Amino acid sequence: MNNLSRLLMLTSLILPLGAFAAGAIAVDDDEGDTDPGYGVSTGAATRDEAAQDALAECRKQGNKNCKVAVRFDKCGAYASSRKNSGIGYGASMDVARTKAMNDCGTSACKIIVAECE
Repeated sequence: MNNLSRLLMLTSLILPLGAFAAGAIAVDDDEGDTDPGYGVSTGAATRDEAAQDALAECRKQGNKNCKVAVRFDKCGAYASSRKNSGIGYGASMDVARTKAMNDCGTSACKIIVAECE
């Protein structure tokens, strides 16, 4: 066994099981809404678990029409304007935010929520 193999084996034993967690963002964003509600979940074991947790958090904030907007492993973001919305995800906050703004498609968009694991 070479040194790299030993290092990889030791790293897998040391890192906690939750080190590779998932996250999600759920939003309640009707067209024309300038202040959409949302819920965020990070640290979940799976993307599906994160989605359910984000929906629950969104509803807990008093929102009635929550939908999962984005699921992510590292970072996720949601942007919107009165008529458009966009999502982004990636290895960093900057990547997620940039993708969300590009997906939203207009300079009237703003980042509503962005989160990293």
